[in-house]
Amino acid sequence: MKGKNRAVLLIHCPDRPGILAAVTDFINQHRGNILYLDQYVNHEESTFFMRVEWDLTDFQIPREKVEDYFHTLLAIRFDMNFRLYFSDVKPRMAIFVSKMSHCIYDLLARYASGEWNVEIPLIISNHADMEAVARRFGIEYHVFPITSENKDEQEAGEIELLKKHKITFCVLARYMQVLSADFIRHYPDRIINIHHSFLPAFAGAKPYHGAYARGVKIIGATSHYVTGDLDAGPIIEQDVTRISHKDTIDELIRKGRDLEKIVLSRAVEKHIDRKILSYKNRTVVFQ
Repeated sequence: MKGKNRAVLLIHCPDRPGILAAVTDFINQHRGNILYLDQYVNHEESTFFMRVEWDLTDFQIPREKVEDYFHTLLAIRFDMNFRLYFSDVKPRMAIFVSKMSHCIYDLLARYASGEWNVEIPLIISNHADMEAVARRFGIEYHVFPITSENKDEQEAGEIELLKKHKITFCVLARYMQVLSADFIRHYPDRIINIHHSFLPAFAGAKPYHGAYARGVKIIGATSHYVTGDLDAGPIIEQDVTRISHKDTIDELIRKGRDLEKIVLSRAVEKHIDRKILSYKNRTVVFQ
């Protein structure tokens, strides 16, 4: 969502006639120029979903009052759940990493090249291995070694640091720690994870070895929001690639890591651009 003077609304509510017209009339009547509109109806649950983006240059409602006006004029009437974002307010992203570098390098390369409208003030890890990477990109690096004995204390320190830096969402770039329910509670639908798609069939520390032993023909990766149920949160992005009997374990690992970084970056980009609406442990991802 690039541009200095835009607003985005993400909406879901019970489906009924007139919602689309009411939202577009609200924007048009106050001299907003609609730049993007996408809507979807889940007919099984009779639920309406919508993303609308518009130019605020000539919009007659002061930006600090847009949310109140929309709530009063439309949200109450249609029983809407909605979120309002402005393009000049950059999301603030924290990266969590352990020892594997492929995902964090891809994220930071996209950040450094200006692809994303985001700020990355800090990187958090349970190991010191990636500190040189953080220094290379000029980003603060904080190490919180975690054991079963100090987990609660260390997570409390991490949360305090995130709040100090006004972090709005977190990305687990192959962070090999399970976050506690209390940690997740602070960032609902705002922690993005990546894992290989072998779960649960090839769980454990060596999923690619298990896949190789079974002679699988497709490998993949899945990015999702983190919930209290391990690796069972709302899925944002997935992809696969074909392999054959000729591929060695090392080749499976290489191909798998390529997929992991691509799928994770796609998910992060969708989140930054405010194109994901999470609902009942599923996502509506707008194009």
